[in-house]
Amino acid sequence: MKVLKFGGTSVGSAGSIKTVLGILKQQSADGNNPVTVVSAMNGITNLLINMAEHAAIGESFTPQLAELERRHFDVVKELMDVQAQNPVFTRLKIYFNELEDLLQGILSLRELTAQTRDLVLNYGERCSAFMISKIAAQHFKNAVFVNAADLVKTDSAFGYAKVNMELTEMLIRNYHNENRDKLLFVTGFIASNDAGRITTLGRGGSDYTAAIFGSALNAEEIQIWTDVNGMMTADPRMVKKAFSLPELSYTEAMELSFFGAKVIYPPTMIPAFLKKIPIVILNTFDTAFGGTYIKHDCGPSDLPIKGISSINEVSILNVEGSGMVGKAGFSGRLFSMLAREQINVILITQSSSEHSITFAVNPADALKAKALIGQEFELEVQAKKLESPDVEDGLSVLAIVGENMKHTPGVSGKLFYALGRNGINVRAIAQGSSEYNISVIISRGDLAKALNAVHDAFFVELNKTLHVFCLGTGNIGTTLFRQLKNHAEFLKQHNGIQVKIVGISNTRKMMFDDDGIDLDSWKDKLEASTIVADLPAYIERMKEMNLPNCVFVDNTASATPISFYETVFKANISVVTCNKIGNSASYAQYKTFKDTARKHGVDFYYETNVGAGLPIVRTLRDLMMSGDRVIKIEAILSGTISYIFNNFKGDATFHDVVKIAQEKGYTEPDPRDDLRGTDFMRKMLILARDAGYALEPGDVKIESMLPKACLDAGTVAEFYAELKNEEKFFADMKAKAIAEGKVLRYIGKLEYGQVSITLQMVGEEHPFYTLSGSDNIISFTTERYIDRPLVVKGPGAGAEVTAAGVFADIVNVGN
Repeated sequence: MKVLKFGGTSVGSAGSIKTVLGILKQQSADGNNPVTVVSAMNGITNLLINMAEHAAIGESFTPQLAELERRHFDVVKELMDVQAQNPVFTRLKIYFNELEDLLQGILSLRELTAQTRDLVLNYGERCSAFMISKIAAQHFKNAVFVNAADLVKTDSAFGYAKVNMELTEMLIRNYHNENRDKLLFVTGFIASNDAGRITTLGRGGSDYTAAIFGSALNAEEIQIWTDVNGMMTADPRMVKKAFSLPELSYTEAMELSFFGAKVIYPPTMIPAFLKKIPIVILNTFDTAFGGTYIKHDCGPSDLPIKGISSINEVSILNVEGSGMVGKAGFSGRLFSMLAREQINVILITQSSSEHSITFAVNPADALKAKALIGQEFELEVQAKKLESPDVEDGLSVLAIVGENMKHTPGVSGKLFYALGRNGINVRAIAQGSSEYNISVIISRGDLAKALNAVHDAFFVELNKTLHVFCLGTGNIGTTLFRQLKNHAEFLKQHNGIQVKIVGISNTRKMMFDDDGIDLDSWKDKLEASTIVADLPAYIERMKEMNLPNCVFVDNTASATPISFYETVFKANISVVTCNKIGNSASYAQYKTFKDTARKHGVDFYYETNVGAGLPIVRTLRDLMMSGDRVIKIEAILSGTISYIFNNFKGDATFHDVVKIAQEKGYTEPDPRDDLRGTDFMRKMLILARDAGYALEPGDVKIESMLPKACLDAGTVAEFYAELKNEEKFFADMKAKAIAEGKVLRYIGKLEYGQVSITLQMVGEEHPFYTLSGSDNIISFTTERYIDRPLVVKGPGAGAEVTAAGVFADIVNVGN
């Protein structure tokens, strides 16, 4: 036979009770009658507590009592035949009248004891089980209401009574033997002491009732029907990628339940564990779900952990002082005192020096615990051998659980890396020698972020989610969004990464969405946004959202965002940028960015600063990291200048080539911005710094390719006029190069820590001789590549390749 327990949501409405009856028809189809344990209707227990507390302070409870009656009567009216309703109404009315008299007594005395509270709460289960048994009797003629208080016997610890298992099991077996042909509907949660007074088994005690009945009757299995798909890898309200687990050991389930997983009540598993009865967590509202099996003989699992659980609100107390060192029995004295006062200690950690003990308690118990410690150790505090305990609030516990942790190296390293990478400070750590659980105490505000970050770290079969905040919606930003949309599936399948754009801003408007902005309609949504662009507010909102695995992407050419990079790094957010200004300003700023990113364990990627999408920065970094030493770097890193000199041949004049380049959009509105070599200088400076040289912009020597008159021209039109006037100057250069069998190239060079950019003539033996179009090219001469330099060549400009470089940097953050 089986024991089925239905929680409050499963019996919370007429519709859900119909579903329960359907489940019972299936379960009893083979002629075996399951024992059915039911909770109070969802919300009713809280309603009863509320009424009792209102009465205790002299306030009216009448509206809540009316609500209690209405909810039960509405279900009876909907699910029962009219001629069968009156006896049920009568019995329910008797219960409600008894409850009203009890509450009136509390109101008169202005006192609510634990015993009285239990008596009030028992009406939730009694009304629910009685009502459902009578509704079921219309379909099952053998349906019987059973008050568990007659069978489950406990001590007198009201509110959290301890069960007398030997007596209880005997009473249950005797009752069941006498009613084998009956379909029993049993009240969960409630019991009674030897004097027959009502006690309760603690919140969640209906699960415990089911386990007690299952143990007494040696059930085949105990089914816990709830409103979620079994035990999940994390709280699905906080971790959207959480998934159901097919099976857990008793130990794993107890650890997860103790640390906040509300699907099953921790004591439930003890009677089942002792008799090795499987517990199955099922979903009343998704009967196709196969359930989570909790049993002693779980099969092998490839998962290093089974789940991540949490307690949302805890406080910690830190007790420290020299009087603790080497003092035998101090811990026993401390925790025995707390146990006597019914203060539950959630987590304990002690320094190896024995100088301090930190423990976590429910916030409601924190001040009481502090006062009790002060009283217990008053003499030690006065003698300065013990400090007055500190209380810290606003904290949470996160715990990873799994039996495989014992056999898997690096689990704790992965946990702390995921937390540290996301800037989550750990206040305390606890791990048992069994290695089934590692628990950490963190800030309450970081809990959702931590759960998601740790979940991504351990469940690698899922896609790691990057939360990306983009600045700039010009050509590069727009192209990046298109590329991300088109390659989303490829990223998931081949890189295990999901990129969510959660923030977008341009110079006019900005918008945010925790769940990710639809890249099909981002333009319309941004245009419709009512939030005016404000960069400081954008950065602040990004920090406030506190999402895991964040990346700030700067797709602008503005100096304004640069001043926020350090703030972003300090918020443990990686930066990807195609903006060269930050890395090519002062060396102090460049070094600050590097050091801050390293200190906070995040990434700073700027591949597109040099050569757009070409792997130049990454190649140099890999050479340096592998121990190679750069001897010389030569490069052409201006697509504009490359185009001009590649087309300055034959009868073409320099004036005409520059004019065509501008018309094609290769140059800035004023071509001198390109021809002065300033942009080229920034790129060479970044390479020199990445190669290990602490250079400033003024250290780069730039040879002008233009005569002074061209540079000094007042307007663009006057500049072009001067280019015509200087035609002989340019024609002579071209003629000289042709005569020597060479071509003109504007080349940057890093050698012996010196950077120069000069106009040169190169012959066929030079790797830059064959350069065509607007391509970039760079040559690395290193100790390993000394005879034949390492050459990287390709398009060094354009929205497509630049966006692709930014895309690659984002993926590298994910990896």
